[in-house]
Amino acid sequence: MGTTREGASVLRAAANDGAGRTAPGPELTASQAADLGRELIANVERALRGKTDVVLRSAIALIARGHLLLEDVPGVGKTTLAKAIACSVESQFRRIQFTSDLLPSDLTGLSIPELENGHATSRFVFQPGPIFANVLLADEVNRASPKSQSALLEAMSEHTVTVDGTTHLLPDPFFVIATQNPLEHHGTHPLPESQLDRFMMKLSIGYPGAEHEAQVLREDPAAHALPELRPVLSLDQLRTMQRVAGQVKFEDSLVAYLLAIVEESRQHDSLELGVSPRGALSLRRAAQARALIDGRDYCIPEDVRDLAVDVLSHRVTVDVRAGTQAGSEETRWVLTEILDRVPVPL
Repeated sequence: MGTTREGASVLRAAANDGAGRTAPGPELTASQAADLGRELIANVERALRGKTDVVLRSAIALIARGHLLLEDVPGVGKTTLAKAIACSVESQFRRIQFTSDLLPSDLTGLSIPELENGHATSRFVFQPGPIFANVLLADEVNRASPKSQSALLEAMSEHTVTVDGTTHLLPDPFFVIATQNPLEHHGTHPLPESQLDRFMMKLSIGYPGAEHEAQVLREDPAAHALPELRPVLSLDQLRTMQRVAGQVKFEDSLVAYLLAIVEESRQHDSLELGVSPRGALSLRRAAQARALIDGRDYCIPEDVRDLAVDVLSHRVTVDVRAGTQAGSEETRWVLTEILDRVPVPL
């Protein structure tokens, strides 16, 4: 019981982790925030057709101050989705193509000698890398070496970068969209569990339905609509939405429900590693953002249940000794089973 009480206290106290670095902007009602969220989703869908659910969940991750991992085969729209989100927010956008020879300093930046009268001095100045952006696309993140992948850890968790012993604050907001090909593709490296845990959601876009694929073939929205996208959200509006989302009510009954799901994952026979406290906090924040987009200032059980698999599946590890095969589909199946087992509060 002590662990459950501690977990409940963490969920109540740290729901809006990472907020408050920027002075509050203009206030928004839940209804106004919902209108902005729907406008954001509609704008992104101009470039990515037939994937409303994926776009919705991506918007939830952005508003909940999370990060997004897109895993799928090449050519289904991962980069298009990331670019469309970046174009829809009036923000600084950077894209980094991850390769096997990428160095950590290629991401974070480095200290270089200061020039004076055309000559280098003994003083060094920090030259920021491309990670200093509001929206960062880490394209094919699993093609880089683990050392370069780890350069993202501090940035994603603390929103800071430390170079030569000096810590530099990243822009606010800071949103990472990472894409990766499935591990069976040649030349990829699996992301370590510690980095996977920094992503709020792991999504798969999948192939479009026949009707939408025909529409894509006729109109080629990625080539025509994407370059014409204009921002529908300012940075102040996005920050305000993020702050308002953190204030959405999350009743004690939902805290107990979420903790029951987490505890079941830690006790499940098919799982070697259950959901971490960071995973539980991520699910709460995602549920609050979903409620906000729906125009509510309170969460309901469906907010938690609907997002649980996407938020938690990449944070658990299958126990192969129990006869369960390792893989994304297996972890999603186990979590679906857990959701069916845990009673939903009335």
